[in-house]
Amino acid sequence: MSTAPVIEQTQLPAVGTWTIDPGHAEVGFVGRHFGLTKVRGRFTGVEGTVTIREPLDMSEVEVVIDMASVSSGNQTRDDHLRSDDFFDAANHPQATFRSTGVVTNGAEAQMTGELTIKGVTRPVTLAAEYVGQATDPWGAERAIFSASGAINREDWGLTWNMALEAGGLLVSKEIRLEIEVELVRADQS
Repeated sequence: MSTAPVIEQTQLPAVGTWTIDPGHAEVGFVGRHFGLTKVRGRFTGVEGTVTIREPLDMSEVEVVIDMASVSSGNQTRDDHLRSDDFFDAANHPQATFRSTGVVTNGAEAQMTGELTIKGVTRPVTLAAEYVGQATDPWGAERAIFSASGAINREDWGLTWNMALEAGGLLVSKEIRLEIEVELVRADQS
């Protein structure tokens, strides 16, 4: 049986491999329309693993996102996001994230990694938080994490936009990422 690391009186999930529960995972994004209105979207097709190691800075995260699973509550907008103006999901069906480092501070951490969208890989930093853990009704251990950060979408070649008559752009360049995941311990004995 693996032990669970403890940092500043916070007991973290047990050392070992954890898998993302796709039914309880959301990779969300928030942009601005007309530079004013927040427009939210999410990807429902999310898979991956988190390997918790001791020391924690050796832990690893790998995530695969199905780009065709984008959902913003508007079919026309979703179709445009899937098109080659944005994600080009037909030619680039997946985005990936692979962590390159974790610096912990209690239940919070800064996670650096490489995000690949449309074949372009760039570094990102996410503020991650361990929310807690529970045992589900079937006896599986679950751990819940949140993460967030901001990226400039143009760094990944997502440059489509329209200039507004009064100045500014139709779609913001800065996109806020909001991530919620439930992990299921894969190596329970």
